[in-house]
Amino acid sequence: MSEIKSQEQSEKEIFEAIDKNDVVLLKSLLSEKQNVNIVDENSMTPLQHACYKGNKEIVQLLLDQGADVNCSEHQHNYTALHFAGLSGNSDICLALLLAGAKSSETNTVGRTAAQMAAFVGHHDCVAIINNYIPKSDVECYTKPQGLQTAPLLPPFLIESFHKFIMQVNIHPVKIVINVYKFVGLSDHLPEIKNVLELMSEKEMKRGSEMNEVMSFKFYYLAYTIGEIIKIRQRQTGSKKDETEEDKKLDVTELFTRKLLKSGKDGQLEFMDRFLIECVREFPFRESTLFRQMRVKIPPSALSVVVSAINGQRGFVDNVSACNTCGEEKPAKKCSKCKIVQYCDRNCQRLHWHWHKKACNRLCQGLAESESQVKPDAAELSAELHNLLVK
Repeated sequence: MSEIKSQEQSEKEIFEAIDKNDVVLLKSLLSEKQNVNIVDENSMTPLQHACYKGNKEIVQLLLDQGADVNCSEHQHNYTALHFAGLSGNSDICLALLLAGAKSSETNTVGRTAAQMAAFVGHHDCVAIINNYIPKSDVECYTKPQGLQTAPLLPPFLIESFHKFIMQVNIHPVKIVINVYKFVGLSDHLPEIKNVLELMSEKEMKRGSEMNEVMSFKFYYLAYTIGEIIKIRQRQTGSKKDETEEDKKLDVTELFTRKLLKSGKDGQLEFMDRFLIECVREFPFRESTLFRQMRVKIPPSALSVVVSAINGQRGFVDNVSACNTCGEEKPAKKCSKCKIVQYCDRNCQRLHWHWHKKACNRLCQGLAESESQVKPDAAELSAELHNLLVK
């Protein structure tokens, strides 16, 4: 009897340590080789509690101890990933996915973890979940299949390719930057394009596990890489529509200039045309996602594509973004106008061709606004006092 009580007490202490975010105590308790796949009175495991609390260190500790990442004994079938999405901690979502969490699991009302995260406005979690691809889905392309004498994807590219397709920021400029950032990708663009197209087709042929979102993402990445290949070919050829200045630019600069060129109304016309054409050429026209995007294309093609892949935001966040690649919460600003924001010097360099034409105008407008005489606080106070006295 005392042994049973001791076991119950130990389990209770584990849940209490998680509730208090007491990492030291939890480590001490787990050092006694306690079973971490226990449940409380609500059929929640320690891992589920830690995910809901949003404590990444405790989550990783439990995962290292063998916590079942897909346990769903909860009365409403919530998994650890559901609770992580509800907590809003995208790092925990990624840790769970890397540990084998199934993003397709649904609760008793038929909602996945990504859908629950979207419901409470945790869009970072939605993006992480929607963009996760197990490395095993890529490894098969690095080995010859059937009658193939060589793999479709060189094995040494697996790390770079996996990082590339996992990226949450799918702005076209960011894609071309990543192509040249991740080792080896830029030297094997035709192979990468081919594999992405095959992966897109495969996602649509999974039967009940069909994933239209990932199918479109793979297709979209392949389409963008196809455009990069075309630009390369035009540069190496003798196309009449290429100016001498264009020939001096690298592919990233040339593609970025085209994408970021705005029309008279300020719209990025080339980017809109590029993305609209991308959606129109999506081969799986019977898909629900395709029909939704066709309806929603105007006025911003980029927002439609991003929403389709990363999940639609229920409200418009006032989040700053890099003017070049769209990365949220950029760290730098133009040193001159102090208005336009960038991730780094490279993004500023890529955008300067267009920004330099507006920078002086922005500086002038800022100077005029700062030169306006600000009302004196004492005068306002005196006027208010006079009104009250009267």
